[in-house]
Amino acid sequence: MAKPTRWVTETKPGHSQWYIDRFRRLAAEGADLAGEARLLDALVAPGARILDAGCGTGRVAAELAARGHRVVGVDADPALVDAARADHPGPRWLVGDLAELDLAAQGEAEPFDAAVVAGNVMAFVAPGTERSVLTRVAAHVRPDGLVVVGFGTDRGYPLPDFDADAVVAGLRLEHRFATWDLRPWRDDADFAVSVLRRPAE
Repeated sequence: MAKPTRWVTETKPGHSQWYIDRFRRLAAEGADLAGEARLLDALVAPGARILDAGCGTGRVAAELAARGHRVVGVDADPALVDAARADHPGPRWLVGDLAELDLAAQGEAEPFDAAVVAGNVMAFVAPGTERSVLTRVAAHVRPDGLVVVGFGTDRGYPLPDFDADAVVAGLRLEHRFATWDLRPWRDDADFAVSVLRRPAE
């Protein structure tokens, strides 16, 4: 049985609907919600197979699909997945806990060229499951594939812990930036975007 995520235990009732409404409003206002997708698109070949791990309301996966990629979005919150299905036809949307991710059991056995873990997902997984999340996500990526992770460094998951967990998950850090638009990394940055690779076997 999966442990409850921080998304459940550390937010107020109604938080999921608030989040859905917020991103629908931002999209209607024309806000730029595609920064993560632009970076992934630049890192992979055309028509890549991409996993959006912790997809939320689907904004990243939807933009990647619009750019011609084959995308599967997974989130533990059924309300967010329902919103993604309603707002963004195209990608395949699945409910699943990232710490126990097994997409082959849901008909998605083909490995991914890349995975993206955006939107502070790593700060919202269940405490103590961060290493399992990285391990399960990495297991779905082909050898020489990428895992790109972004989260706030002040969100309770220290970056040295993340780096150690990534190594155990079989991932190698290739690049680190302070933002999704590739501003240079600094040790005092409050956000980290890490480009990790699963080494070829």
